[in-house]
Amino acid sequence: MTASITLSPAADVPGLRYLLRIGDICLIHAQRLGEWCGHAPVLEEDLALTNLSLDLIGQARAIFTRAGTLEGQGRDEDQYAFLRDECDYLNPTLAELPMRRGGADFADTQARNLVLATLMKLLWTRLTSSSDAGLAGIAAKSLKEARYHQQHAADWVKRLGDGTAESARRMQAAIDRLWPYVPELFESDAVEDAAAASGLGPRLAELQADWQAEMAAVFADAGLTMPKAGAVRFGGKRGVHSEHMGFLLAEMQYLQRAYPGGAW
Repeated sequence: MTASITLSPAADVPGLRYLLRIGDICLIHAQRLGEWCGHAPVLEEDLALTNLSLDLIGQARAIFTRAGTLEGQGRDEDQYAFLRDECDYLNPTLAELPMRRGGADFADTQARNLVLATLMKLLWTRLTSSSDAGLAGIAAKSLKEARYHQQHAADWVKRLGDGTAESARRMQAAIDRLWPYVPELFESDAVEDAAAASGLGPRLAELQADWQAEMAAVFADAGLTMPKAGAVRFGGKRGVHSEHMGFLLAEMQYLQRAYPGGAW
């Protein structure tokens, strides 16, 4: 069994947790999207969701590689992806929810895709001006993919929201289910304050107004209602995850932990 790596005390390296938060959004969201392979309602969408997942994995790999360079401990993207304990993953709770299982449906997945793709498009846009040239380069490439991800999800949200009475009901219900998790995306803390001060990247709170405007435009076209933000707070960005995260990691990490250092 391969021992887990830890983020402490190496996590005190300026900017490392900021980068890992970005990489973990991409990685964990990709893992959830990959669960749709072979299960989407139409073949074209089966392939599309799988390709979105692959894009996100590529973004995660690039960010983890940059994080390894910054940390200076000789760690690569596989170690960050597969050998951390649950509390050392820093993705927001929304990304880890099992939206192909447990009562959720296709509408939940497309609603989450829209929420996260819109956020990542705005974040990558800002990161193209990062003081870290390596991160700026990753952002420039990833921005093109994020724009497509957002458009793809928006098309589905509009199709379902402006479709039949049943599809509109299910799309609105999906949005209502995920909305309590939205405030966590824009919570700022010392990690984001330090990144903003150094020019590494913005506080996500700085993106909230633009995010809300873009989401509102899609919802208006789809005939959907944007819910009010709730008071519940989640802790995924601080490593305090939902009950779903352990099961996700058990599946995602199995091969690397069962065959330490395995290579194709």
